[in-house]
Amino acid sequence: MGYVIAIAGALVAAVLLALATLNPPAFAAFRAALAEITTPISTGMAGIGRGIASAPSAISEHFLVKSRNAELRKELQDAQSLLQRARTLTYDNRRLKALLRLRERAATPIVAARLVSSSMSSTRRVAILNAGSWQNVRVGQPVSGPEGLIGRILETGPNTARVLLLTDPESIVPVRRTRDGLAALVSGRGDGMLDIRSANLANVAFKAGDVFVTSGTGGIYPPDITVARIMRHGRDTALARPFAQPDTLDFALVQQAYMPAPPPAAPPVTQP
Repeated sequence: MGYVIAIAGALVAAVLLALATLNPPAFAAFRAALAEITTPISTGMAGIGRGIASAPSAISEHFLVKSRNAELRKELQDAQSLLQRARTLTYDNRRLKALLRLRERAATPIVAARLVSSSMSSTRRVAILNAGSWQNVRVGQPVSGPEGLIGRILETGPNTARVLLLTDPESIVPVRRTRDGLAALVSGRGDGMLDIRSANLANVAFKAGDVFVTSGTGGIYPPDITVARIMRHGRDTALARPFAQPDTLDFALVQQAYMPAPPPAAPPVTQP
């Protein structure tokens, strides 16, 4: 077979050489036709060769990219954790600064204490404060947070106190509208919202966005503490949302009543 192939190759070479010598145009046409046939085959074989040659580098690059992606995912997860922690610290700092400003504004603050719990599943809205009579907390004292009024002290123990929240149905707070001083009353609904109604006028229009603050009437709540914002238009009565949300509060400030009740009079001294 080797001899046959060698002799056939020699004969083909001789024929091609004779054709190139005796008839160059015919040889050029044959050479072009042969190139048309062999070029696609050569191109395909070259592509296969390049693919095989690049396989090791492609595999290495795949594992390198996979490892880099894992590192980037870990860095992103760590960055998200740090970002969440920074947001939490920023939120806490903002609330503590607001509480500090509230303490500076309050004429006679009693104590700053933590709200340890609040009732959200009952129609009664009360919260537990971790300060009581041993910290000079008394029944009737107002309780405020960084955002505004929370409620008033309902009961006290040695180191705990129950706070009647604004949203409780038994809570009624005298307020005034900031834009015109309209006197009104805020009462709880038992569902986390408030009802605002005019104190002495009829056919009063309430607009969404109206802000109400304490008026000082009644002698319990000091004036100018933010209380609620109107949610939608109403006449004579409107739905409002309190600024302070007890379920999101951590610390609260117990203040002295605006006009505390006078001490009981001493019994008259009888002359012998």
